Amino acid sequence: MATTTLLQRHAGEGETIAEAIRDCLDYGKDPEKTESGKYISAYECDPATVADEFLLAKASYAAMTGREQKKENNVLCYQIRESFYPGEITPKEANRIGYELAMRWTKGRHAFIVTTHTDKQHIHCHIY
Repeated sequence: MATTTLLQRHAGEGETIAEAIRDCLDYGKDPEKTESGKYISAYECDPATVADEFLLAKASYAAMTGREQKKENNVLCYQIRESFYPGEITPKEANRIGYELAMRWTKGRHAFIVTTHTDKQHIHCHIY
């Protein structure tokens, strides 16, 4: 049985919005954790340019609505972590389940990326 955690990503002290988004996505896409990118899937974005695409979407939203958040309240992205017990699932199945979860959560209205990490005893996904 999987365990799922929802997190909000904010920029840290002394960190720009761009740095914060790139850092979390680069961690998720780490080739050593995803078997050289084998277990990365995406919806309405390209894994190679996802950080720039998320930044552009955030800037476009601010320009259209005029809404700006204070840095400490500014949610840059949501992250769902879904972990599976050792031997419970294959990386391919975990990535598919992560993708399905993201699609249900966003209702297909938002871009997302799913990265499945295989570098630990257990398999887990990061959904941004």
